[in-house]
Amino acid sequence: MTGAPPALTIDATGQLCPLPIIELARRIGEVAVGDVIAVVADDAAAAADVPAWCRMRGHDYLGPVVTPGSVPAYLVRRSH
Repeated sequence: MTGAPPALTIDATGQLCPLPIIELARRIGEVAVGDVIAVVADDAAAAADVPAWCRMRGHDYLGPVVTPGSVPAYLVRRSH
């Protein structure tokens, strides 16, 4: 990952849809508005689910990055 590290990293590896999104929804309140959360998920559905959740909930989807372990991480900025 590049830039400043995320304020929170949610490790959802091994969890299938909808568990990564449930965890994101449950934990987004742990960070301040403007902070970034990384959702690390190896379930292919997360590539569509995370951006869709951001659109529905009004948060900013910043895109995917690849972690050092080659697992995708989906970056979300809390916007409210």
